[in-house]
Amino acid sequence: MLPPTTTAIRSWRPPKPRSSLFTRGLSGLTINSGRLMETLHQTCQWGAAHPYGKSRDSHHRTIRALADSHAAKTSAATETGMARLALDDDDARVRRWFASETEKLGCHNTTDQMGNMFARQAGSLGSPAPMTAMGSHLDTQPRGGRYDGILGVMAALEVLRTLKDKGRKTKYDLGAINWTNEEGARFPKSMVSSAVWSGSIPLEDAYSLADIFNPQATMESELRRHGFIGDIPCSSNANPIGAHFELHIEQGPILEDDGKKLGVVQGAQAYKWLTVTVNGRDAHTGTTPMAARRDPILAVAKMIAASNAIARESDALASTGIIKIPPGSSTNTLASQASFSLDIRHPHDDVVAGVVSRCLESFKQIAAGDGKGVDISWTLDTDSPAIKFDPECIKVVQQSADELVGPDGWLPLTSGAGHDSVETNKRCPTTMIFVPCRNGVSHHPEEYCSPEDCAIGTQALLEAVLKYDELRATKDN
Repeated sequence: MLPPTTTAIRSWRPPKPRSSLFTRGLSGLTINSGRLMETLHQTCQWGAAHPYGKSRDSHHRTIRALADSHAAKTSAATETGMARLALDDDDARVRRWFASETEKLGCHNTTDQMGNMFARQAGSLGSPAPMTAMGSHLDTQPRGGRYDGILGVMAALEVLRTLKDKGRKTKYDLGAINWTNEEGARFPKSMVSSAVWSGSIPLEDAYSLADIFNPQATMESELRRHGFIGDIPCSSNANPIGAHFELHIEQGPILEDDGKKLGVVQGAQAYKWLTVTVNGRDAHTGTTPMAARRDPILAVAKMIAASNAIARESDALASTGIIKIPPGSSTNTLASQASFSLDIRHPHDDVVAGVVSRCLESFKQIAAGDGKGVDISWTLDTDSPAIKFDPECIKVVQQSADELVGPDGWLPLTSGAGHDSVETNKRCPTTMIFVPCRNGVSHHPEEYCSPEDCAIGTQALLEAVLKYDELRATKDN
């Protein structure tokens, strides 16, 4: 189904409270919901892919019309997913657009060594203190949707625009951040640039990350190609943040199933990413007996199945999203090598560690079986412990949720996914706000969040950062 028309989008207003309790702390400002959605869909022209529904037939005609048709920007082109991978040409285009739009608001824009973009709107105090930030990312999965990450950046921009429109200034500087390669889809390490900023990953390691399908392209070479290596060190010491708030779709079904409008995020579960490589031997499929084979693809298939079974026993999650074999592979030849990604997740660190340990032990046993066996090696690519967000940041989001949707309209949630906020939480007060997504679908072209829910989440973001601004002023006095 197409999202509502422009008229419907523009009609959103903060819900009427059931009593004065819910409006006691509201700012009196209202974000422009029509502008928010128009901007979000406009920017999705860069990287639009994987049309579905009615737009499948008219996709290419619609995209060509985007530059000329205001109506097309707001409605006709929305039934597509996204393929805007970090530092590809479309990502470069939307980044330049973001810089231009924030400059129009009078923001002071800077870029660090990892291409992270910081747009800073001056506060009334003229304080040199680090800004309160609203951050997320503009890169997507290869078959992603229009809301994961993108909504968070567009919401931050809308908050800055609303304050500018109303002539309202926060006391401390307020800003928007676009973090580079959050998805880890092209360069295989998620939240890599926020992790460099937090000190979790050395800059050199991040620079050396290669495109998953083109080892000639690294993060450093692509940053240089687009001119995105800034003068500011990618470091929380050199470029501190006062607090970090991130609006994001839930990427799960809980809010929708429970009929809630907002999720007040308490923290994020633990996860580890591994790459497992299995080496065998090329051999003819018709002349090599089973007992003489060293078949890595067969071993990989068994390992993936074993990881799934082990995770289920621990009520954890195990997933494989990438399988690689040599480009010269043939139907009638056993491959010499195969590798696969392994993503293990659970709210508790010890459970994740236990599942990983059991998987690796199982893989060794599998490697020793079937014919003459295979050799196995593995690398730990990402290790993200479970985290708890800042109590004061959570409190201002909870207060905002109470006032906007009532105490029965939101839920406390733990994020099942990793986000840049996981890294910022290591260096500054941080929390997140979740909004529902249809059927819990994410990392899929049909990912969808209604205009009303996008608007409520953005309003909650505005209210939360204003409350936190007042809290900072109170603490400093």
